[in-house]
Amino acid sequence: MRVIALTSGEPAGIGPELCRSVARAFRGARLVVIGDRSVLKGCRDVVHVPLAAPRAAGRLDPANARYVLAVLDRAIDGCLAGEFNAMVTAPVHKGVINDAGIAFTGHTEYLAARAGAPHVVMMLVGGGLRVALATTHLPLAEVPRAITRTGLLATLRVLEADLRKRFGLRRPRILVAGLNPHGGESGHLGREEIDAIEPAVRAAQALGLRVEGPIPADTLFVPARLKAADCALAMYHDQGLPVLKYASFGRGVNVTLGLPFVRTSVDHGTALEIAGRGKADAGSLREALKLALRLAPAA
Repeated sequence: MRVIALTSGEPAGIGPELCRSVARAFRGARLVVIGDRSVLKGCRDVVHVPLAAPRAAGRLDPANARYVLAVLDRAIDGCLAGEFNAMVTAPVHKGVINDAGIAFTGHTEYLAARAGAPHVVMMLVGGGLRVALATTHLPLAEVPRAITRTGLLATLRVLEADLRKRFGLRRPRILVAGLNPHGGESGHLGREEIDAIEPAVRAAQALGLRVEGPIPADTLFVPARLKAADCALAMYHDQGLPVLKYASFGRGVNVTLGLPFVRTSVDHGTALEIAGRGKADAGSLREALKLALRLAPAA
């Protein structure tokens, strides 16, 4: 039987209660929940990682930032050692980890560094769509500098490889968004398409990848075009994710491609305002577990 590690995330958020909710009904694999037993009562199989400070629902405490990372580290180490076949993550709160003096931009980047993965890609799945991101957690002003021919080609190669390996697509078709309005208007509204995106697309095509673009985002994300594609590659976080979340919010799944193991996650945050009130919807976490089970290799 495959073993799935489930990290419980920020203890003050809805992560622990979501874990308790899904653990009761999960079938098809052994589900190991990682976190402090005191906030995971009701979960059958728990790997205990002790809280650093008492937890109060809805109230962030930087003292527990290292606990959150210790929970992640336990799951990563287990995946790398073959103890777990996949990991699924409940949401963390990036701000409170940074408030504790720990540089942290998100799960995706942290997992890549800990796993020694040279290039990872964030992709959201839901509502019949797959949307990957060329850049992830960056201020918008930094996005243009981060879009390079070399980086985009690496992203396309990882994306295409994992769509084949993990999702079983023989020759995935990938649509690549432009960055600027109207694709830059031949350079009059920006040169990123000319200098970086088009060259990366051509290089990918020369390697045999089924890649098309750059396509202006306002015409890429239309049903007729998406229907014939397997994945869309957006240039930045809020270019692609509003489309997917409109189609599937509460049921979307975040997948990290390019890791040596399967990792999925929810499509939402810690929801501090409803933590501990019994109002949290576990739909996205259930979908993340289902997808992890489908993608995880057999033991």
